[in-house]
Amino acid sequence: MCIVDYLCLPMKEVFQYRFIRQSWLFAGIMSFFIILLLNTSCRKDLVSTNPAYSIAFSSDTVVFDTVFTSLGSVTKQLMVYNKNRDRIRISSISLQRGVNSAFRINVDGQPGAVVNDLEIAANDSAFIFVRVTVDPGDENNPFVVEDDLRFVTNGNEQTIKLVAWGQNAVYILADQQIDGFPPFKIVADSLQTTVWTSDRPYVVYGYALINSYGTLVIEEGARVHFHDKSGLWAFADGVLKVRGSLENPVIFQGDRLDLPYRNIPGQWDRIWLMEGRAGFDHEIDYAIIRNGYIGIQAESFLRPTSNKLLINNTIIENHTGLGLFARLFTIEADNLVVANCGSYTAALTMGGSYRFRHTTFANSWPFGPRNNPSVAMNNYFFDANENLVPVDFYFYAGNSILYGSGTEEIQTDFVAGADTTYTFDHCLVKTERNLANWPAFVNCLKNDDPLFVDYANFDYRPDSLSPVIDKGNTNVAAEVPVDIRGNDRSQKPDLGAYEFIPSANMFRK
Repeated sequence: MCIVDYLCLPMKEVFQYRFIRQSWLFAGIMSFFIILLLNTSCRKDLVSTNPAYSIAFSSDTVVFDTVFTSLGSVTKQLMVYNKNRDRIRISSISLQRGVNSAFRINVDGQPGAVVNDLEIAANDSAFIFVRVTVDPGDENNPFVVEDDLRFVTNGNEQTIKLVAWGQNAVYILADQQIDGFPPFKIVADSLQTTVWTSDRPYVVYGYALINSYGTLVIEEGARVHFHDKSGLWAFADGVLKVRGSLENPVIFQGDRLDLPYRNIPGQWDRIWLMEGRAGFDHEIDYAIIRNGYIGIQAESFLRPTSNKLLINNTIIENHTGLGLFARLFTIEADNLVVANCGSYTAALTMGGSYRFRHTTFANSWPFGPRNNPSVAMNNYFFDANENLVPVDFYFYAGNSILYGSGTEEIQTDFVAGADTTYTFDHCLVKTERNLANWPAFVNCLKNDDPLFVDYANFDYRPDSLSPVIDKGNTNVAAEVPVDIRGNDRSQKPDLGAYEFIPSANMFRK
């Protein structure tokens, strides 16, 4: 159409013609951009075969801490990164030992000893999950289990080391259950003495039960690991003897040893001690009891007890419930640390007799609110008819620390009708009481921060500026002349389980 013809068109037709030309022009431009976008998209979806491309990893080694034989480990995570500008394909991800490997992998949801053709977009990543199950052997000491995880990308081979420490163990598996009680396996039957040694750790599923008139002796250096909801149970007239040493304490803890579980409370249930005969005392010396629900529960269950719990040079720490829970029992403790519990460090209930010398009760529970004081005491219970029954109660703490993050860390709940006595002799206490009006508190420090070396790492030794240094009663110290670490305290005793030793201040407890 020439310009003359165009000018001769009616105005309506001119507008129609212009609109058609503009529409075709717009459509052409849009088509160009769509084609360009599709080409770009297709290029991005293309998998590069560039032999110079490689992949990166979050770590060059996946390490598992001690794994008990026959038990699966926790799952570890390995990240694989494509930091290249193009999409890549990892043609093969394989365990060097194949199906015979102790390790198992899962690659972006696909399990197997070999996974092929994993594609990763440019600047993207993929997850690989690794587990290990170690076969039992004859070794007593931990042994290493290894394999290589092999990656092939565009002809390039890269390797990640897989390493686990295996540990053979003695397994205690519950095989009985009575209504109202947890599942258990008898490890020391009536008139039988069973000895647990340090040769191999003991792994308990359910409860390890000491039957009536049976005795379990646990030697120095023994390690006892409990699965979830598991524990150690001395039934009525059963006897527990824990005989650790300063160099080789007996350790009670959960059965997960990987680093993330090291300081997680609530991994197992408790050590449960029932009443016994006079002269057949439960004894715990040089033990570490940690990461359970209740450290020790000692109680008169079927009848009032005639025996005692003698506990010395022991650490009870990091329990979601209570450290020490007593019901009408007799407990005598020296050089005891009870720390970091979600409820009470010690609840001494239903009467009983309790004597603590050079004990550290310390509660700075970090896992949530704590509504109970560190130490609670009462002298009564309710019978089957809901009648209140007072019971005689005796409590003594000498040269000890009772401290925590609360404003009141001592709770007494006493009723009339029972002989009740409690004394804090040369102690540091956290309380809102006016000690001048309370004769039960003799030469005590009130609310002073004991300045422990490291609350977060469970180190309850006094630091160099601690107010507990040299504040103890020498008469009490004469009966407990060395501290929990074997240091002499007879001359100028400190309060608590630890004596301040300047040269040792760099070392952990």
